[in-house]
Amino acid sequence: QLLDELNIGHADGSYRQQLAQLAKKKLLILDDWGMEKMSARQANDLLDVMEERYQNTSTIIASQLPVTEWYKLISNPTVADALLDRLLHNSHRIELAGESMRKLDQSDHLR
Repeated sequence: QLLDELNIGHADGSYRQQLAQLAKKKLLILDDWGMEKMSARQANDLLDVMEERYQNTSTIIASQLPVTEWYKLISNPTVADALLDRLLHNSHRIELAGESMRKLDQSDHLR
């Protein structure tokens, strides 16, 4: 939804204002990261967002995709390097193992 809103911002002229608002948010959560590859514009937009937020505010990324696979989501290697540098530099990673809690919860209901 965030990337869709930014795309609309390009069309209606509110893009820079959106970036300024996102830069002020203390916490941005990107959930379900990596469900599909990003277009060139989406990757550039997200890079702009992360550039505005870098070392000033916090971002949480939730993904089922290992960090080692994130590079493949971005078609332009230069943008991928820049974006992932901002996302991963000074980051704290929590990697979970095991079955999905949704799967485990459903299996309890089936018994």
